[in-house]
Amino acid sequence: MKVHLFDMQQKQLGLVELPKQFSEEIRFDLVQRAIMSLWNNKRQPYGSYVDAGDRHSVKISKQRHDFKGCYGFGISRVPRKILSRNGIRFNWVAAQAPGTVGGRRAHPPKATKNWEEKLNKKERRKAIRSAMAAVMQKELVAGRGHHIPTAYPFIIETPFESLSKTKEVVAVLHKLGFEEELSRTEQRSVRAGKGKRRGRKYKTKKGILLVVSGDCKLQQSAKNIPGVDVVAVNTINAELLAPGFMMGRITLFTQAAIERVQKEQLFM
Repeated sequence: MKVHLFDMQQKQLGLVELPKQFSEEIRFDLVQRAIMSLWNNKRQPYGSYVDAGDRHSVKISKQRHDFKGCYGFGISRVPRKILSRNGIRFNWVAAQAPGTVGGRRAHPPKATKNWEEKLNKKERRKAIRSAMAAVMQKELVAGRGHHIPTAYPFIIETPFESLSKTKEVVAVLHKLGFEEELSRTEQRSVRAGKGKRRGRKYKTKKGILLVVSGDCKLQQSAKNIPGVDVVAVNTINAELLAPGFMMGRITLFTQAAIERVQKEQLFM
């Protein structure tokens, strides 16, 4: 597959043959498995306090003629704590057992549970290749809700990675035809529910993914543009290329990134 190579003034510099990684069959099931594996591996363990609901003095005898026994009083054999007593007559209340007030939970979440989900190396790489192929399909990208330029898909020259100011990056993206897409991702909404109180009040939309060859100035200059992500080509994953299991995120590769994919045979 050949795509156009543009400079930062939207001038066409020629055609570039994409590596064979972009010719992979589009597999929605593999991409979904790869993303679920990423989510599960990032999941933070959680659990209740190990002694929660289990800190009562509730010893009660189960023998028939023992002191502090439960036989002959018409009561069930659940653990009880003594509130007061008169001789061998006790005023007690059930506690600690899962069915009692203030008792422990029967099966609480445990912090020792392992949420990791392993994925075969070949399967993960195939999922990334499939997601890379999807971002070059104009119909899939448009169907995801992105406002794409007329000439999409295309790549941009390597000097784009050296831009050190945010306004310069925005100006180049406007010239390339991403003005409507940037306007779309600037809109944000207030999250419904308790998440507003937990440091994630606003919901933002996913926009352009800029894929560069490695560490560069663009990673800093473009990180504050709403909806725009910048990532080195050797660190991309299925979640970045297909957020929310929806394949076909609008993506702009630099020429150096494409050359590195070809030279190092990434994800093969």
